[in-house]
Amino acid sequence: MESLPAEDALFTFLETLGIATKTVRHAPVFTVEEAQAARRGAEGGMPGWHTKNLFVRDKKKRRALVVAEESVKIDLRTLADHIGLGRVSFGSADSLRDMLGVEPGSVTAFGLFNARVPEGEEPSLTVAIDKTLLSGPVVNCHPLHNAATTAIAPDDLLKFIRACGYEPLIIDLS
Repeated sequence: MESLPAEDALFTFLETLGIATKTVRHAPVFTVEEAQAARRGAEGGMPGWHTKNLFVRDKKKRRALVVAEESVKIDLRTLADHIGLGRVSFGSADSLRDMLGVEPGSVTAFGLFNARVPEGEEPSLTVAIDKTLLSGPVVNCHPLHNAATTAIAPDDLLKFIRACGYEPLIIDLS
């Protein structure tokens, strides 16, 4: 499978930040279970933490991207308290496309590349990361689509998020 133009632009941006990544291509995956099966079929596997990503909003239309370890159970009622929003629900597919430039099933921390904050402006999105993801050597995320998985060091993921103009909230979802 070949890379996509948006993916190429993302990887170029990461290179300019001095961030090394490794990408494994696989069939498109839409659930954690499908992603786990793709990992089992990947040559050499895909070690490290794997993410589950939620794009949510509250009644005031404040939005958040939540990046969690794939096995954590997330209760939307308590999530709102963790991220400082009112009661949350999932954001719409149109809002997801408009803000992060990705399709449902492809939500990823790397979507912030498409939502970079212009210098001097305030972010229109809260970014929250499960602290578990920062405890290992590698975090695995989709590179703007769900037919590949990209490994990145936790510190480099934080560097990427900050380079996009966001200061991530580190939250405990365990």
